[in-house]
Amino acid sequence: MSSFQKLEDRRLNEFKQSKEIDLKEVFLIIKRYIWIIILITILSTSAGAFYSVSTYSPLYQSTARIIIGADSNMITTLKVIIQDSTVLEKVVQKLDLPYSAESLSGKISVGSIENSQVVTISVVDSNSKQAATIANTVAETYKDEIPAIMDFKDVRLLSEAKEIPFPINENQNRTIIIAAIGGIVIGIGLAFLLDSLNNSIRKEQEVEELLGIPVLGSVDKMKKNNMQKKKGRKTSFEQRSETLGS
Repeated sequence: MSSFQKLEDRRLNEFKQSKEIDLKEVFLIIKRYIWIIILITILSTSAGAFYSVSTYSPLYQSTARIIIGADSNMITTLKVIIQDSTVLEKVVQKLDLPYSAESLSGKISVGSIENSQVVTISVVDSNSKQAATIANTVAETYKDEIPAIMDFKDVRLLSEAKEIPFPINENQNRTIIIAAIGGIVIGIGLAFLLDSLNNSIRKEQEVEELLGIPVLGSVDKMKKNNMQKKKGRKTSFEQRSETLGS
């Protein structure tokens, strides 16, 4: 084996050892400050859950369908009129809604099924029953008003909007999950920050670097429970020896 190959093998071994030490150090830091990570995660998750519950407002959607007997260019123009104030002001009056035609327009979305004359009128509201009522009233009012507006009469109701009691925005877990992940990340970052600010010496390598002399040995940390156990064992041994000697 050439000297170059030996050098490469030594560098590879040193790299593996340093990598293992780094991974162990990361694990020890996380283990040492695990209570901080858990505490911050719990607090952030609780805050995310509180925010999600306090700001959550269920929204319901309902859709009515109409057929417009015209070509694609004409349908594009006729679709725009559905959300015009000329039509929606009459809808507001019929249903005695507590908001303006412009506000109602923001609740409505108009679409069309590709390569067909079918046009959809979808309404989003905090009340599922009212969403269906508004969608049907808009479709009926549009059918009655479009002949006077565009001199166009070929509009038919295809299907009425029905009440759908399932909200379209019920996914509240997303905020909670993001808050939990954010808490874990912040907790780990804080753990490494506290560890970097801690100047206490914990490893033999740090002692060698500080004093410039090798460490020959170490003494385990003495605990009160261990001292009492050792003292009890010593006393019992002495008592037994006295009994045997008599």
